[in-house]
Amino acid sequence: MPPTTDLLPIDRLEEKVKQLVAMIGTLRADRASALDHVARLERDIDAAKTRITELESTTVDASSLREEREQIRNRVVEMISHIEKLNL
Repeated sequence: MPPTTDLLPIDRLEEKVKQLVAMIGTLRADRASALDHVARLERDIDAAKTRITELESTTVDASSLREEREQIRNRVVEMISHIEKLNL
């Protein structure tokens, strides 16, 4: 038996409620996916920050080693100069 005219608004309301429930389910799934994505990005950012800190430390170490190498080079040049002055 077809719905009567009086029940049509209720049927439409029921359909809208079902659509809203489905939409809420989809939005919740999308939200969970977005939160997972944010968590992965935060881990990636933390890893990148750690790597930057390590690289900065390595850069400082390399700079220190370059300075030390230059000091040794200068001392060796000075020693060679002294040896050359001995006229051996």
